[in-house]
Amino acid sequence: MDRQGAVAALRAAVTAFDRELGAVDDRWCVALSGGADSLALTAVAADTKPTVALIVDHQLQANSATVARTAQQQALSVGCVTAQVVRADVGTEGGPEAAARTARYRALELARNGLPVLLGHTLDDQAETVLLGLGRGSGPRSIAGMRVCDPPWYRPLLGMRRTTTRAACAELGLTPWQDPHNTDRRFTRVRLRQEVLPLLEDVLGGGVAEALARTAGALRADTDTLDELAEHALAGLCREDGLDTAELALLPEALRRRVIRRWLLDGGASGLTDKQIRGVDTLITAWRGQGGVAVGSPLRGRRLIAGRRGGMLTLHTEAVRNMKNCAGA
Repeated sequence: MDRQGAVAALRAAVTAFDRELGAVDDRWCVALSGGADSLALTAVAADTKPTVALIVDHQLQANSATVARTAQQQALSVGCVTAQVVRADVGTEGGPEAAARTARYRALELARNGLPVLLGHTLDDQAETVLLGLGRGSGPRSIAGMRVCDPPWYRPLLGMRRTTTRAACAELGLTPWQDPHNTDRRFTRVRLRQEVLPLLEDVLGGGVAEALARTAGALRADTDTLDELAEHALAGLCREDGLDTAELALLPEALRRRVIRRWLLDGGASGLTDKQIRGVDTLITAWRGQGGVAVGSPLRGRRLIAGRRGGMLTLHTEAVRNMKNCAGA
């Protein structure tokens, strides 16, 4: 295999990633869409250790099965030990982009057979994620972007540019799939990629994508430290009947909200939003006898409620029909 130029850079990144983690496993999976990023990653990963390619067919385009089969053939041609096509059933919750992402990760989780999964996200994807978080006011956790290591998901190319993966495919004689959704201006991320980031690069004199990625790294370090402090604080605040609101009120705001988040997740919450966490925080800092706050959970027919009773923050469930008077529902 030709390892000059872009291929050499990608291989160095993947090898360093594997070495720094002490080898995540004796083999791994790669999520392959057929696009340049994941195709280049698949070729380099397969040259590093035994690799299983997982191709998710979202079934959203008329030729999706053909695209999946082509990616499967390409995976085998670059040396993958096997290449599996898995179908995803995409719902509608959260909009088309979020629904497809949820379905994709669910399909990969079911297919990975306990192995780590490499994802082809690049520095450009990281910059777009940070910019989305900034624009939506999603808070530091969102602006901190994606992690290189988020077991079982791993992103060894998060420090590489998209131009490098495209150049690597050219060096290897591979033809990436050009997903029409990646140029469809109906999608927010596409407009960021094609309009907003180029404008920022022009106005600020270049280096914007790298700067956004550095911002993510700095915030991620801060977030990790605060999360660790919150874990310790939560351990000392837990009581049999909930969390003591008087003790919670003494914590700094940033730490208190992280304690709330961890407590909610431990209690079965999922898909938490900044608005929900702030709503629960008001039960501590602005208590006026108000009702509880409904938070996201996988419960069917019931809702998970964070409330306050006898000076304690509590969690309970209620049937959906009883939710009309519950704040945050």
